[in-house]
Amino acid sequence: QPNAMGGREVGGLANTLAAHFEFGDLQSHQTVSEFWQTDNLATRAGLKAIDLFDAMNDGKIKAVWIMATNPVVSLPDSEKIKTALEKCPFVVVSDCIADTETTRLADVVLPAQGWSEKSGTVTNSERRISRQRRILPSPGEAKPDWWILKEVAQKMGFQDQFDYRHEGEIFKEYCEMTALGNETGKARDLCLIGLTKLDEKGYGELTPQQWPVLGYQPEIIEQRMFT
Repeated sequence: QPNAMGGREVGGLANTLAAHFEFGDLQSHQTVSEFWQTDNLATRAGLKAIDLFDAMNDGKIKAVWIMATNPVVSLPDSEKIKTALEKCPFVVVSDCIADTETTRLADVVLPAQGWSEKSGTVTNSERRISRQRRILPSPGEAKPDWWILKEVAQKMGFQDQFDYRHEGEIFKEYCEMTALGNETGKARDLCLIGLTKLDEKGYGELTPQQWPVLGYQPEIIEQRMFT
């Protein structure tokens, strides 16, 4: 299953920008646009999951890329989801399982890593970011999700914007974004300024941290925002 809390933090939901910057706030939009050096940042929330498949059924969505989930099984009204995917002209699915109810409807299936093969971070519901370290080697042609996205982006002409060599570089960029206009952690609770100086070795050795992280302390510290 997707890393829900971490997904919210990095803008993986349709209704928020990365690092808890919000749609509808002009300063947030300008800050993120300048950081990513883009003039094409979305200005409004996208479609949520159910709405997305409704739009697919209505012919408004012509292509979809599904990663790390099996919506034909996990979403309500599976027949409607299946019909929507059958109507969609181009369906891409990234999964660690070749044969699922969703991959059977895909035009392209990309082999992704399973949980024990991934290296990255996850965030639990108490805001604790933990390193997920690879346990097993990846079988066959399986690749990390970030690597797959990077390769596609570069093929689309975004070589400089997606020149990541290691997942730690993505984490560093994310930490830097949380610190934008937020050096003291007062503007937004999500602040990882204390982790922005980590190099690849430091990222590899990262201990669990609860945000806000204004200064990196390798030993695990208990923090409570509410009592």
